[in-house]
Amino acid sequence: MPNERPLDVLERAKGKRVLVKIKSGEQFTGILRAADLHINLWLDDAELITEDSRKRMGTILIRGDTVVYVAPE
Repeated sequence: MPNERPLDVLERAKGKRVLVKIKSGEQFTGILRAADLHINLWLDDAELITEDSRKRMGTILIRGDTVVYVAPE
C-alpha cells in the first residue's frame, strides 16, 4: 500500500498480537488495544520477553518516546 502511514499500520494491528522493543532493549508482546499519535501503546495480555523466559505483565502502557519498533507477530 504505497501511501500508507505508520499510524495506519498501527490502526490495522489493533486487536492483534504485536512485538514491541523499547530503548532499554526490553521486548514485550501483547494484544494491541490502542495507540495514539505519540505511539503510546496499550497492550493486553502482555509479556516481558527475556533470553530464557517470559514474564506475564497483564495490561500495560508503553510510552511512545521509549519505543524503538512495533511489529505484528
